[in-house]
Amino acid sequence: MPLDAPVDPPPLADAPVSDVPGTDAPVSDAARRDADLVGHLGAGRLDAAFDVLVARYAAKVHRLCLALLREPARAEDAAQDCLLRAWRGLEGYRPAAGAVSTWLYAITRHHCLNLLERAPPPAASLSDEAVADAVGHLAAPEPGGPPPDAQALLRRWVDALPAPQRSALTLYYYEDRAVNEVAAMLGLPEATVKTHLHRGRARLRQQLADAGLSDPALWL
Repeated sequence: MPLDAPVDPPPLADAPVSDVPGTDAPVSDAARRDADLVGHLGAGRLDAAFDVLVARYAAKVHRLCLALLREPARAEDAAQDCLLRAWRGLEGYRPAAGAVSTWLYAITRHHCLNLLERAPPPAASLSDEAVADAVGHLAAPEPGGPPPDAQALLRRWVDALPAPQRSALTLYYYEDRAVNEVAAMLGLPEATVKTHLHRGRARLRQQLADAGLSDPALWL
């Protein structure tokens, strides 16, 4: 499929019943949040619906692009492309397929993964020796506080994690997303996101312990 082709809403056979109009189930939080947007669509007001979508989700789309692509300039371009794809596909969006946010995050994730396949960025990795060297050059800790470069070092270790763990930890900790939001943004079950978070934390804890930096203050 060409990169500039509209992206149809992904099939969501397992979409929660609460997102489907006409059922007796409670309306989901996502559906309730975007009721105004869906109302504009139902009335044929595409411009108004898109204005709401951009105001509500542009920043989140950019954060997801940044978490997946890890390059600010590339993420900025990708986010603009994703919003354009959403605009082109907005007329064909149907609430029964799932929440607007789920539909939009699926477009974003698909586009970013496609970009990574076409032009993979250089892999960031740190060998054990490199980590040891980096830790050795940290300034001595201030009394009652962590080394000034500890956060930067921890960020480098996060960047060196396998992509699923890195994306989950970045969105959960650095972007302050809830597990269900991370799951929607990455197109993964919540249980899978929790597994990635658990494994990523375990890896980082081990690296901190190996480097003699296991003080919990370094995580704050």
